[in-house]
Amino acid sequence: MKIKVIEVSSDTNIGGAGKCLITLLENFNYDKFDISVILPKNSLLKPRIEEMGIKVTEADGIADKSLDMSAVRELMRIFKREKPDIVHTHASMSARIAARFAGAKVVYTRHSVFPPPPRISKGIGKAVNGAINNYFADKIIAVAQAAKENLTDTGVDESKIKVILNGVDGLSPVSEDERRIIKERFNLPDTCKAVSIVARLEDIKGHEYFIDAADKLLRKGCKLRFYIAGTGSYEQYLKEKVKNLNRREQIIFTGFITDVDKLMSVTDIQVNASYGTEATSLALLEGMSLGIPAVVSDFGGNPGVIRDGVNGFVVPKRNAQALADGIEKLLNDDGLYARMSENSKNIFAKTFTAEAMTRQTEDVYSSLINKEGV
Repeated sequence: MKIKVIEVSSDTNIGGAGKCLITLLENFNYDKFDISVILPKNSLLKPRIEEMGIKVTEADGIADKSLDMSAVRELMRIFKREKPDIVHTHASMSARIAARFAGAKVVYTRHSVFPPPPRISKGIGKAVNGAINNYFADKIIAVAQAAKENLTDTGVDESKIKVILNGVDGLSPVSEDERRIIKERFNLPDTCKAVSIVARLEDIKGHEYFIDAADKLLRKGCKLRFYIAGTGSYEQYLKEKVKNLNRREQIIFTGFITDVDKLMSVTDIQVNASYGTEATSLALLEGMSLGIPAVVSDFGGNPGVIRDGVNGFVVPKRNAQALADGIEKLLNDDGLYARMSENSKNIFAKTFTAEAMTRQTEDVYSSLINKEGV
């Protein structure tokens, strides 16, 4: 008999957690697992998931929020009707509560890393937060060591946590003809190398430090184009900053692009400058699969992906000069770049594949059911 699993996401847009869910759905062993999904109404994830032939149920009250008591009641009705063995929630506390009361095993994935506030990391607040999370999850998946530390720092029982690093399907190199077409699309001259940052345009993602680093390198005469891929609430501020620096030809906003792999195929160096939330950047992993070294901040899960001096450089967060220095080192030393490029591909293949992530997640499901003798 198959193990029946319901995956629950509260995302209305396709962010990092949504991409991880899609990757899992593309790689599950459907001979062993019966998988369906619950989403908020009008989620952008729905068409992608339905294209795979996977059943999607829409629920009220869960859109981009963790807890809503009316959603708990609706989800309980769904779970009691569907009778899943396991409910795997991607951040939704409403689904965890409903699943526990409906009698299902509960798996919760922590996709983010952030500095925990004192109200839940000290004293009674830590004890209460830990008790709630320990009760409403049979197993917790942390997508980075830093995510695990977030959980234990806020009272969660370490024995409940398993670190499963994010994985992605690797990208394939493009032909020279395709590369020329892509370079034309992104206005990338043959004389320039490309440095890219792929992240939501929010203040905590550190784009302003990326822009300042770009300006420093351009002032030194480096032949570079800098690409900022994504959208977000900080977009207008960042565009004004680039305009004021008179760098709109060299620092290019691509907007939201569905085929980020095309940008990756012409990118020479990746950057991640986050200082407020970062678990495991999927863009960094995709770049690694192509052998793209990266310069990243020392925040969150970044040091677990980029090993300083091995497949890139890890520099202090909120430090534009350090970002610029790391980029410049890669630009000026072909031998160093070649070594880091090869290391990137090797580390990806060993640690960050979609296959590795999915099989470990399936092992979590199986272990919970086997404990019950099912």
